[in-house]
Amino acid sequence: MPTSDAEGKDWSLGWFRYHLPDTVCDVGPGEGTYAKLFRPIHEGVWWTGIEVHRPFVTKYKLKTTKARKMYDEIHVQDVRESPAHLFHRDCVIAGDVLEHMPREDAVALLHRIVEGPEDSTGANHILISLPIVESIQGEVDGNPHEAHLHQWDADDMDQVLAGLGGKVDSLRGATLGVWWWNRG
Repeated sequence: MPTSDAEGKDWSLGWFRYHLPDTVCDVGPGEGTYAKLFRPIHEGVWWTGIEVHRPFVTKYKLKTTKARKMYDEIHVQDVRESPAHLFHRDCVIAGDVLEHMPREDAVALLHRIVEGPEDSTGANHILISLPIVESIQGEVDGNPHEAHLHQWDADDMDQVLAGLGGKVDSLRGATLGVWWWNRG
């Protein structure tokens, strides 16, 4: 869904406040949950959004205007096909998005986010939030990309992130698991 459960948001906000990234790429922003939550904490941040479902950009007013601060730059595309330079950010957020792709695609995407473009590094931090309980979901509001294609287990995500190197902190809630990975 383009919305997100409140579980883990305060924890995520604490890590965001601690690191204060200046550039953020939000993968699958949906209704803009993280921009709304984090922007007031650090107003100088450049926000990039990668949204696969074009109607969400208009429906949720994701583009920044003079009257509203959301995303400074929006790319309407499947993140798996996004150019690597979009991951050369202080922080990449994958909030409630990795469950919408096959596991092997999600793991490959995380590696691409860490590796970044050929001439630079990838993200310094990655925030991940996803369901860690059975969460069967199909198309929502005409968006086929909302279907859950993989049911994640928290231990599995722990292992995937350990394979990226760096340092990982996590929170396991009743519904969502949340991870903050940093390059260390």
